[in-house]
Amino acid sequence: MNREKMAWLVSLVLIAMLAFQLPGSLAHRDDDYSFVKMLIDIHRQIDSNYVEPIDEEKLKLGSINGMMQELDPYSIFVPAARQEEFDSLLEGSFKGVGIDLSQGENGDIEVVSPIPDSPALKAGVLAGDIILNVNGQDLKGKKIADVQKIIKGPVGTEVRMTVRHLDGRQAELRMTRQEIVLPTVMGYRRDEHNEWDYWVSRDPRVAYVRITQFTNDTFTELRKALNKALAGEMQGLILDLRFNPGGRLDQARQVVNLFVRDGVIVVTRGLHRAEEISRASADQALPKDFPMIVLVNEHSASAAEIVAGSLKDNKRALIVGTRTYGKGSVQEVIPMEEDEGELKLTVAYYYLPSGRLVHRKKGATDWGVDPQISVPMTEQAETRVLQDQGEQEFFHKALPPTTRPATGPATEPVVDLQLQEAVSTMVGSIILYGEHQLAPTTQAISAASPATRPLNQ
Repeated sequence: MNREKMAWLVSLVLIAMLAFQLPGSLAHRDDDYSFVKMLIDIHRQIDSNYVEPIDEEKLKLGSINGMMQELDPYSIFVPAARQEEFDSLLEGSFKGVGIDLSQGENGDIEVVSPIPDSPALKAGVLAGDIILNVNGQDLKGKKIADVQKIIKGPVGTEVRMTVRHLDGRQAELRMTRQEIVLPTVMGYRRDEHNEWDYWVSRDPRVAYVRITQFTNDTFTELRKALNKALAGEMQGLILDLRFNPGGRLDQARQVVNLFVRDGVIVVTRGLHRAEEISRASADQALPKDFPMIVLVNEHSASAAEIVAGSLKDNKRALIVGTRTYGKGSVQEVIPMEEDEGELKLTVAYYYLPSGRLVHRKKGATDWGVDPQISVPMTEQAETRVLQDQGEQEFFHKALPPTTRPATGPATEPVVDLQLQEAVSTMVGSIILYGEHQLAPTTQAISAASPATRPLNQ
C-alpha cells in the first residue's frame, strides 16, 4: 500500500472515531466531517504539488493559528515548545538569579537592580555592578540576550559570577538559581535603605500603593503593604492601577474583597459557561475603612479594570484618570491531548456589579471603567511617568562616599497630573470629611480638588 493510500485510510478511521465522539446533532457531526475532509484534501494537494519541500510542523501550526486569528486577539494556541515560557508569563516568574540588566555603549553588562529577596541580592550583587564573567565565560563582546541565556538555567544549579563594584573592587559571587517571582506591589519611592516608602503625604497620612499586574502573590503582597500602612496610622489610600495589563481574576477578586465587605464583586458570563457571580465576604475585608482613590488610564486592562470598576460600583472608591482599555474577556488555558500544547481560549466576558460589560466590542461606545474625575495626559507625559515608576522600582546604586557627587544639576521633575489630582482630592476629603467615612457624594469629594487642571506639559 503506497503512502497516499495509507494516509487516506488513517484519516478516514480518525474521522469515523471523531464522528462518534463529538457531542451535538448529526448535522453538527456532518459539518465536522466535511471540515476535516477539506483539511485533508488541502494537505494532500500541497504535499503532492507544492514547488518546495514542506515543513510539516510549520504547516500544522499555520492551519491552527489561522483558525485562532478568526476569533479574537486573546485566543491563541501555545505549542508544547513554548508552554514553559507562556506559563512563566502567566505566573509572573522565571528561573534564574534575579537581576535586571542593561548594556552600555562600550558593551559592558551592568546590573540595573537586583530583585528583592533574589539569590543575586543575597549573594552581594549591587545596583551598578559590571558583570565580567559568568561560570568562567568572559562576557567581553557578548550581547545582553546571550548573557541572559548564560545566567538563566534549571532551578537548583549554581552560578558563579565575577562583578566589578562601583568602587572598583572585584568580587566572585556564588548563587543558586531558583524560581524568581517578580514583585507586583510597589510603594511611592524607595528610601535610603532601598525599602518602599508608601507615604505620598505625611500630614494627613495618605498612603500610595501601585500594582503592576495581578499574579499569584499580588493579594499577599498587597495585604502586607496595607498592614504596614495601617500600622503607620494611614488616613487614606491611593491605589495606582495605571499601566496594569491585568492578570489573574482570582487575585483581582481577593483585592476587591479587602475593601468591600458585602455585595457583588464581578459577574462572568459566556455562551457555553454558566453565569458565575462573585460576592464579597466580610471576614476577608480589612478591619478599617478609609477614603480611597483608584488611579486608572487607557493602559489599565482586564483584572485592573475589574478592581477599579467593582470598587467604583460598590461606592468604595473614587476613580481618577482616563477611561480604561476595555479588555473584559475571560480566557481559559485548555491542555491538548498527548502534550501537544495548550489553547488559551476566550470563554466568557466580565460584567461589573452595575451590569456594565467591561469588554470593548466592535462598534461599542461604552466599555471599560470611566473615571469620576477625568484627568487626561499627553502621551509624552505618560511616557515620563512610566519611566519614573520604573526607576523607582530599582535599588539605588551603592556609590562609595569618595565617588558621590557633592551637587549636580537639578533634573526636571516628572509632572504626574493624575497623581497630583488624586493627592489633592484625598487631602481635601480627609480635611473636610474626616478619615472615618468617605465623602457623601462624588461631587463633594471632587470639590476638594482644584477647579482647573493643566492638560499639557
